Amino acid sequence: MTEQELEKLVADKLSEACQATEHPKKFFITENGRGVVDGGDLYNAVLQDVLQVVQKAMTDILKETVLKK
Repeated sequence: MTEQELEKLVADKLSEACQATEHPKKFFITENGRGVVDGGDLYNAVLQDVLQVVQKAMTDILKETVLKK
């Protein structure tokens, strides 16, 4: 597999994984009683969403490259 084929495979699988996963419609930022906004919840929600897409894409990429003989 050439470098260009691998790059195309990765791009295609990331695109497929992004379309195949359910993404949150809204991300909430919470505010405590003192008016301090907590961006940690937002960050964790976005991080979790991105990691799910990457995990699915990498699993498919590895299946296609390693298990292909």
